[in-house]
Order: sequence, then structure tokens, then C-alpha cells
Amino acid sequence: MDRWSGILRVQLHSKSKAFHRVGASLCLSPETRTLSVPEANAIFFCGDRVEGTGNQVIERLSDLQKLSEIVVSKFGSSINAWVIQASVFNGPFAVYKDFIPSVNQYGEPRSYQPTGFPASTSTVSLLSNCLEEVRKVISGTRGDTQSGCSRRSSVSRPKTFILGFSKGGTVVNQIVTELGSTEIASDANSPCSGQPEETCIVPKAKESLLNSITEIHYVDVGLNSTGAYLTNHHVFERITRRLIQGAPQLRFILHGTPRQWGNKQRDWIRNEKDEMLRLLESEAHKSEGKLKVHSRYYFADKPPDMQMHFEIIESLDVS
Repeated sequence: MDRWSGILRVQLHSKSKAFHRVGASLCLSPETRTLSVPEANAIFFCGDRVEGTGNQVIERLSDLQKLSEIVVSKFGSSINAWVIQASVFNGPFAVYKDFIPSVNQYGEPRSYQPTGFPASTSTVSLLSNCLEEVRKVISGTRGDTQSGCSRRSSVSRPKTFILGFSKGGTVVNQIVTELGSTEIASDANSPCSGQPEETCIVPKAKESLLNSITEIHYVDVGLNSTGAYLTNHHVFERITRRLIQGAPQLRFILHGTPRQWGNKQRDWIRNEKDEMLRLLESEAHKSEGKLKVHSRYYFADKPPDMQMHFEIIESLDVS
């Protein structure tokens, strides 16, 4: 599978003054050199900025293009990778205010509420705008006015994999909260019969996004306050009900290092992780086999440092 790769600078909506930087690596049809529908969209939310360390590993694993390549290497060449950076930073602190309205000036959430579905709505809008920018680039490169997307008579709707790294886990928490309040779509797995592939490459509505999610990865998440992991048992109970009622199978994988899970100065991170894991495992027993839960610990024999916090991205086991 050929690919289009690049870093985009995209507004969430036309009236927005802030821009998101998004690293993208997308499937291209080798015959037509146009975008094709992937098997899945893997959406990776970044954390705070870490600059001036002089550490080449950290610098390399902070690069959006490199991160998109790693995501593709983990999930396979038939997926699209979208690596999203917050549009607002307060110094080094990422502030995902469009995704989580309750965050404070440091990007720390006061709560996670599904009202208005801000994270899923913002994700859909951002991906649609990114796709439009890529379409323009491809059309310009080819010197024509075609859509930049190929067409087939019938294609399957892509799955969605959600990943949150470090503070990016707060966006994942918000998405999970919204998932628990979403109705099951009757056409979630139906083919895009007779439609241009452009309309199927990314979800076009929040319901489509939420109903397409099959994997959720927490990647060494952590905060300087509580809220790094979701511990609201009502959310997981509602997700289990959705699964029993016909929603697609869902996997949660919690990935961690001593940097976060062994941090004695921020012991709430480990406590929240343990509680979330307990809640998920409890619900998994009620889900008729449709909720899968895994916890994976990396670099367990090493002392905690900032480098391992980034190295986990390359070491991820997503199997």
C-alpha cells in the first residue's frame, strides 16, 4: 500500500483562531495515486511539549511525522494514522479545551461529562478538515481538479483505534465518557455502497466515530492532578450495556512505565489506573465476551526517567 504523509496545520472550524498540528500517514491507491479507504483510522492524541532536553530519543519521538510512521508500523499499512497535537499550549502544557471544556489553564480536567459530545464532535471536524487539506495537496500535485479520492462500488466503513499519550489520555477519557452515552447506530458496519470513498475515509458524524471505535489505548498517561484515568463506574456499565445490545467488540489496553505507574510523588496515577482496571475487568465478565481488557507494563526493571516515557511509544504491543 502506497502512502501520503505530511504534517498539516488545520483549524477545528472556520471561526477558530487556533490551529492544530496533525501528523498524517494515509493510504493511497497505487493505481490512481488517490486516497483510499483504510481498514481503520488510528487517532493518536499527544501530550505536553517537552523541549530543550538535548535527548535525541525524546526529540525524535516528539516529531509528529515520526509518530505517524510508528502508529502505522504498529497497526499495519492498511490503516490511516492521525497524530493530533493540542491547538493551545500554556508554556509546555497542552490544553485540549475544544475537546474537554472543563480543563483549567494547565489542561487538567475538572470533570468528564458527555454533554454536547465535545471530544467526538471536535475529532470528526478536525479529521474532515485534515482530509480536505490533503485532498487539495494531492489534486494540486497531480495538476487536476479531481477529488483526490478514488471510488469503488462498495467499501467497508473503517474501524477506529483511539490512543492517548501522556496528557492526551484526557481526550481519551472524554471520548470514553461520550461513548457510554451514545446510541448504537444501525448502520455502523454497513458498506458505503455507491458512495465516493472520500465520504468513507473518516467518520462524518460523532455517532459514526463513536460507533466505529474498537480499540482504546492509554499510553503512559498521567497528570499533575487527578483525572489521568477514568474511574466513573457508570460510564463502564453503560458501555457494557451497549456491547450486549449489539455494539462491536471493544478492547481497552492500558500501557504504562515506571515513569507514571511507579511515581511515588504522584501516586494517584497508579491508584486511578488500578481502579479503572478493576472496573473494566468487572464489566468484562458481564459483557458476554465483547469487552476485552489488557494491562501492559514496560521497562519494569529500569529506574523511571523521561526517556522511557517516550520510548514506550516505539515499544507498544498492540496485539
